[in-house]
Amino acid sequence: MPIVAQSTETTDWVSRFADEVIEESERRAPGKPVVVASGLSPSGPIHLGNLREVMTPHLVADEIRRRGHTVRHLLSWDDYDRYRKVPVGIPGIDDSWAEHIGKPLTSVPAPKGSEHPNWAEHFKAVMVEALAELGVEYDGISQTEQYTSGVYRDQVLFAMKHRGDIDAILDQYRTKKGPAKKQQGQKPVDEAELEAAEGSGAAAEDDGSSAAGYYPYKPYCGQCEKDLTTVTSYDDETTELAYTCSACGFSETVRLGEFNRGKLVWKVDWPMRWAYEGVIFEPSGVDHSSPGSSFQVGGQIVGIFGGKQPIGPMYAFVGISGMAKMSSSKGGVPTPADALQIMEPQLLRWLYARRRPNQSFKIAFDQEIQRLYDEWDKLAGKVADGSVLPADAAAYARAVGTAAGELPRTPRPMPYRTLASVADITAGAEDQTLRILSELDPENPLASLDEARPRLDKAETWINTQVPAEERTVVRDEPDVDLLKSLDDQGRESLRLLLDGLEQNWSLDGLTHLVYGVPKVQAGFPADATAKELPSEIKVAQRTFFALLYHLLVGRDTGPRLPTLLLAVGQDRVRKLLGA
Repeated sequence: MPIVAQSTETTDWVSRFADEVIEESERRAPGKPVVVASGLSPSGPIHLGNLREVMTPHLVADEIRRRGHTVRHLLSWDDYDRYRKVPVGIPGIDDSWAEHIGKPLTSVPAPKGSEHPNWAEHFKAVMVEALAELGVEYDGISQTEQYTSGVYRDQVLFAMKHRGDIDAILDQYRTKKGPAKKQQGQKPVDEAELEAAEGSGAAAEDDGSSAAGYYPYKPYCGQCEKDLTTVTSYDDETTELAYTCSACGFSETVRLGEFNRGKLVWKVDWPMRWAYEGVIFEPSGVDHSSPGSSFQVGGQIVGIFGGKQPIGPMYAFVGISGMAKMSSSKGGVPTPADALQIMEPQLLRWLYARRRPNQSFKIAFDQEIQRLYDEWDKLAGKVADGSVLPADAAAYARAVGTAAGELPRTPRPMPYRTLASVADITAGAEDQTLRILSELDPENPLASLDEARPRLDKAETWINTQVPAEERTVVRDEPDVDLLKSLDDQGRESLRLLLDGLEQNWSLDGLTHLVYGVPKVQAGFPADATAKELPSEIKVAQRTFFALLYHLLVGRDTGPRLPTLLLAVGQDRVRKLLGA
């Protein structure tokens, strides 16, 4: 039974857009499916900023489905875009790929060792798998197939016939000096701010102007396959089109009514699709909000094709918090697949669902992921006990499932930070991992590691790929005899109190109570005294005690949470290392 997002009496952004889209769809196309759209260019790794291009309409479409409406989420794979540059850091390619610049992405060889037939399919496949794990339902459209099969032939001929009208609209913006255009995928990826770049073929390209006139169609060369071509003439009656190629010198005259090796320039292509598909809702990146942007210009050009501009919210940056360089093997750009290696799909969906599209947010690859998981588990607890706010409940429902049902979940979701600590200490040894996790709650022990999966596997992957070797936890083999001998009476007493209470308190809650209680007892307070009842000096004493334990157990000032560390090390070894 699917969890239903509480759309009534909520103020969440998804419900508001769903209201607006349903109303607009009934006005434009009554009785027909609601159409929302996304566009992705598989020109390289499709990163977490691009994912917002898909998640925003997905969440809106899913809310519309929950309300009983038929909806189509179109995902255009802009695989007929030109190959613009050789990306840096992609395994399996070298400088020789520069010879393919200007060809369609589907005509560029895949990186060496790939099982896919071309460049576009190589990078598309990873995203397809990630979207399936995220529960995103969509109708995929290959723009290579659309153009080369002649699906858009009538639209292309129409655009060429009305090129004067299109040129007049574009000319309104050619004289305006807007911000310099950024080429998609060419902005360096910053760990603090990963741009939610334009989702489709919106990278800078010529708009069809040339000395021979304005033509909104760009042929791919019949000899070298590149788009370094210039249309030199076109006859509306016969559809004869002549072009030359500056890359290889080839020229030919073709009948555009029978020619399928080319595409409309981007600022015409996008609004043409809006009209052709009847798109009601499609978001766009921040570049589209600038003067003369594709979305702004397209809003006028779409009328030429007899369509209307979609409802199109601008979506903001998606930041990345601390992705380890050791894991940046795909060009240094964190992808949805990278994120799903270290977090469950529910958490990743929640990060996109809880923030309005125009709000930026960060996806954590560093220690912050533990805090995010704590926040997520706290929200789950509020949902369970009924204390959650309506908008938070709606975001939670959209994260854990779709109109089709709930996503697969971890049967027994233990705290992520605990699982990470255990994975760190045990180095993945399953017998030790099961022993430790079973001792967290002796009254309800874990029977199998499968109960803690896939969250356990995500935490283990995070430890192995995102935590540098120098920060990993290595338990001492032998006691630090010199440190033990140097302890004063108070230090020795603190260790005695801990050791005396180990057996009785051997659980996660018990050890938490014990390690925090030792300094309280030494200062003459009850072990269960609250912070309000204690002087500030107790916190200092606790930090000193914790540092001592870390030095004796792992040889440094800090480490995993002490209760988890003690359970992981085991009673016998703890007693040995603490000088018992």
